[in-house]
Amino acid sequence: MLRRSRFSPSLPADCRRERRSRPVPPRRGACRRLRVVNERDLLVRLLQGPASGAALARAAGQTRAAIWKHVQALRAAGVAIAVQPGRGYTLAQPLQLLDAKAILAQLAPVSRAAIATLDVAWSLDSTNSELLRRPPPAHGAAVLLAERQSGGRGRRGRHWVSPLAANLYLSLARNFGGGLARLPGLSLVAGIASAEALHTLGFKQVRLKWPNDLVVADAAATGPESALRKLGGLLTEGGGEVAGPARAVLGLGLNVAMPAGAMAAIAQPWTDLATLAGGAVPARNTLAAALLTHWLPALADFDAHGLAPFLPRYARLDALAGREVLLHAEGGTRCAHALGLAADGALRVRIGAVEHSVHAGEVSVRAA
Repeated sequence: MLRRSRFSPSLPADCRRERRSRPVPPRRGACRRLRVVNERDLLVRLLQGPASGAALARAAGQTRAAIWKHVQALRAAGVAIAVQPGRGYTLAQPLQLLDAKAILAQLAPVSRAAIATLDVAWSLDSTNSELLRRPPPAHGAAVLLAERQSGGRGRRGRHWVSPLAANLYLSLARNFGGGLARLPGLSLVAGIASAEALHTLGFKQVRLKWPNDLVVADAAATGPESALRKLGGLLTEGGGEVAGPARAVLGLGLNVAMPAGAMAAIAQPWTDLATLAGGAVPARNTLAAALLTHWLPALADFDAHGLAPFLPRYARLDALAGREVLLHAEGGTRCAHALGLAADGALRVRIGAVEHSVHAGEVSVRAA
């Protein structure tokens, strides 16, 4: 709340002329058609164009100080908001929010028929976690996207940086036959479908790094850790009967246009689609539709036929086959030569003159 004074040193210049603590009453104007009561409402309003703090306050029935706090919250979440003299707050970079109807409209009828539900959330701890909490769909797939994740995670619980309205956080829940033993191959199949979807959008440099990463080779890399840059990661979770139906939740985090403020939190070599494209990238709704267009038939084929039909497709996308790699296990680090996938989805490697199969739960792999 603001005190009745001519000047408040705790507020920025654009709020200092606010002289009353009670909400500004709404009046006729361009902002009246959309009330601003939280950060999402404010972002939706700014997508329409610049707006002054006073106009936003009138639309919300709030003080300009309250609007300023919403602006600061969006900035802290990674949204670039500037102030234009005489016009007010404006988005410094183009932005489009995710929209379930827009995604569904870009899907073919056969894909729409395979989806039981498709929801977009503003903020979740994790799209995977939320789908695991929900009852499984009786038929088809449940799809969930979020603008932001507070507890996004990758394999082995590693934190996944998930800034607001910048990247793609997409999860899908579906039932599969064949029992739990078949599910380890699911991330591989989803990786294939994801890479092929990105290829259709022009990102043909995307490859797969076993067991669950979308990567791009860094031609300028000078060290082993930076030879491959991570573009996205997949995480499969679920449960069920050993020999009966199994429920799986498949999640993808895809770096689209990482905000500068979030970059320092990433502890490994990475890239995003904006970097690969040199600027403009497809809208996130288009990206989501392309991914689902490739995911849905791939998952149906996997459910019917298992991993075997996908092995040749994986081989064409394999970023490790034929390369020297480092295997990090509890017993230490070993050098090996990657040979490709085994029939069960394990990584085939040669250590000395002996071939071994490495399973996803045992080691992590980095290009050497």
